[in-house]
Amino acid sequence: MTENLKYLIKDHINFPKKGIIFKDILPLLQQPDVFSKLIEEMSESPIFKNADAIISIDARGFIFGTAISFYLSKPMVVARKSGKLPGELINRSYDLEYGSNSLSIQRDAIKPYKSFAIVDDLLATGGTVKCVAEMLNDSGKEISGLSVVIELRDICGRDKFNFPVESNIVF
Repeated sequence: MTENLKYLIKDHINFPKKGIIFKDILPLLQQPDVFSKLIEEMSESPIFKNADAIISIDARGFIFGTAISFYLSKPMVVARKSGKLPGELINRSYDLEYGSNSLSIQRDAIKPYKSFAIVDDLLATGGTVKCVAEMLNDSGKEISGLSVVIELRDICGRDKFNFPVESNIVF
């Protein structure tokens, strides 16, 4: 099913800056039956079975992480862009294909859990996921794997990780 989803992904050339081809996953959300099947398929991964909790990445990762969390009845934690979370935070900066950014995780939110499945919408260079993985590892947490909807395979982002990576659509 997932290879057939490619037709729903829209390319936006030179967004957010010149030279970038932005893969837009939002049309998937306009097809409830397709979105539901995708969440069901993603949720079957051992990555989630071997995790105590799910951590999803700001912002489109929240869409898929929340649905998977609900489907599996697993707790979800968020990794948000800087300045968006209250409380005691773990912060880290990272580089991405078109600049740099930083993420934060609430320290208390990850305390009860030992292992996490990371969820995002797209894997390109892997900078964002690497940032989250480093924050979790530095906090003594384990990572059962990464689940993304889209992977840009030629960019080799998965090569940065020592945990399983699963993608539903590969470009």
